[in-house]
Amino acid sequence: MTSSKVLRFRSSLGSTSDVHHHLAHFHFSTTPFLNLQIENQQRPTPLLINRKQKQSNIISSSEHTIKPVIAIIKSCSTKDHLLQIHAHITRTLLIQEPTIVTNFLSSAAFSPFRDIYYFRRVFSQIRRPTASHYNIMIRAYSQSGSPEEGFYLYREMRRVGIRPNPLSSSFVLKSCTRIPSLIGGRQIHARILRDGHHSDCLLLTTLMGFYASCGNSDEAYHVFNEMPKPDTVAWNVLISCYALNGRTKDALAVFDVMQTEVYGSKPDDVTCLLLLQACTHLGALDFGKRIHNYIDERGYSGTLNLCNSLVAMYTRCGCLDMAYQVFQGMTKKSVVTWSAMISGLAMNGHGREAIEAFNEMQRMGVPPDDQTFTGVLSACSHSGLVDEGISLFQRMRAEFRLIPNIRHYGCMVDLLGRAGLLDEAYHLINSMEVKADSTIWRTLLGACRIHGHVALGERVVGHLIELKAQEAGDYVLLLNIYASVGNWGKVADVRRLMKEKGIQTTPGCSTIELNGRVHEFVVDDNTHPWKEEIYEMLNEIGSQLKLAGYVADMSAELHNLGAQEKGYALSYHSEKLAIAFGVLATPPGTTIRVAKNLRICVDCHNFAKVLSGVYNRELFIRDRSRFHHFREGFCSCKDYW
Repeated sequence: MTSSKVLRFRSSLGSTSDVHHHLAHFHFSTTPFLNLQIENQQRPTPLLINRKQKQSNIISSSEHTIKPVIAIIKSCSTKDHLLQIHAHITRTLLIQEPTIVTNFLSSAAFSPFRDIYYFRRVFSQIRRPTASHYNIMIRAYSQSGSPEEGFYLYREMRRVGIRPNPLSSSFVLKSCTRIPSLIGGRQIHARILRDGHHSDCLLLTTLMGFYASCGNSDEAYHVFNEMPKPDTVAWNVLISCYALNGRTKDALAVFDVMQTEVYGSKPDDVTCLLLLQACTHLGALDFGKRIHNYIDERGYSGTLNLCNSLVAMYTRCGCLDMAYQVFQGMTKKSVVTWSAMISGLAMNGHGREAIEAFNEMQRMGVPPDDQTFTGVLSACSHSGLVDEGISLFQRMRAEFRLIPNIRHYGCMVDLLGRAGLLDEAYHLINSMEVKADSTIWRTLLGACRIHGHVALGERVVGHLIELKAQEAGDYVLLLNIYASVGNWGKVADVRRLMKEKGIQTTPGCSTIELNGRVHEFVVDDNTHPWKEEIYEMLNEIGSQLKLAGYVADMSAELHNLGAQEKGYALSYHSEKLAIAFGVLATPPGTTIRVAKNLRICVDCHNFAKVLSGVYNRELFIRDRSRFHHFREGFCSCKDYW
């Protein structure tokens, strides 16, 4: 572009619309910045009276152009226009004007441009970068594919004598979260204390989130205690921190603590969402109802994501009536809503109802997504609807143009495997368009356990070894397979191998909620305050059930013991202790709800069936994969799980 054209452009910079008009018709050079600087040295800038003027005079002479240029930078929507603006502010030395360069950096660093290399070169042109400039850079890197660069920039700004402000520390903590780097985050924590920013609530909340993401709930709680007056956001981060680190009971306790006179914080819609997720995880129905009441009282009942979470919570707690009530009361139902309802029906053993909901969803004009098909295929799997599952799987691609992912294949392998079609399941895995992962092989291994298929089970374990993905649960399944056919020599070999590799199994844990408090039990538990009464009640229940015909299923015990020893070992599983506590602590006829972290064993399943008839109790037991509704001596799964 000639000097005369540049002069005409500059002299016409009157209003934002005028500048937009010129940017649309003039195409500045997109030559790299260094070339623009060289050209600037070779040819005088028309706006400058004297090249040796002080910088303050240069900027002063351009003040009438600053606001329009900033307005254009903020409204810029294409990279070509951004480059044109860059050429202009470089030629006119407006790039040295702090407000312009700050706005330009922000545009170059974030959406819709997000060009990490480009904005780094722009930053390198700034003669005296400020903390604000560094903050933009660190924040952009924290959201990029190179978050570690944000940490290096933070160190650089300290090295050149620029003191970070709370925003600097907040952005670099996000970089440390993305890397992730616990050591780096602790270094930033130390700097925060040294810089005197330990009273900044927003910064400390970010620091809590960092520790939570690293699995350090104790350090996050320590930071929380250092806050002078934590706000609702800080409380929400604390709840999230507890939930992320498996301290779900502590997460629920926060709801009452934050509303005490000492703190006086009001839970918001985010608090309710986090607590509903915690209730879903624990199966804490009573607490979930409290949150539901709070949602109604605070006027949050029209919030779509909260209603979706309520549907999920009620279905995961085995309370389908309440889930359907919330579902029917929603004026707007998204694909997430329908998927939550379908998945809830599937988990609770209502396979055909889940398919009906899927069909109704289509009649309402809501197209299914990946999650919807995961739910409806799972429904077919849990209810043994083989033909229906195969048909839906075929329609998924042909009718809805959805490519099956690993979860959909997993549902199909589970469907075929549970039905005893193990060869078909194995063939499906080998013909998949996606690479089989450890989860799908474990699904087939579980089917081998159900049907006692030793040879295929050993082959599946071989695939897991190839993937280097063996877990304690895989060996337990293999132990089940060998134990089911009485091959105790192989059982001993597997146990020996597990000991050599240092593999430890996950202990079974069952929870039951009573009066808003969650009680936990493990096998042979002796930590509960009512332990003596619980064991006495369990022995009494055992005597009553034997009179009704209950006989312990010894196949559930994986040790080569005598009948008496096996019977004793089976008597004190965690779910039996939780059920005994429920019978002891609640009035006759009260429904008992138990959640277990592992799959319920055959013996405990039979125990619960007989107890529901003898004691006239409804039992809801949620294990790792589904719900079991026991009523009058029968289970909703129809012994198919």
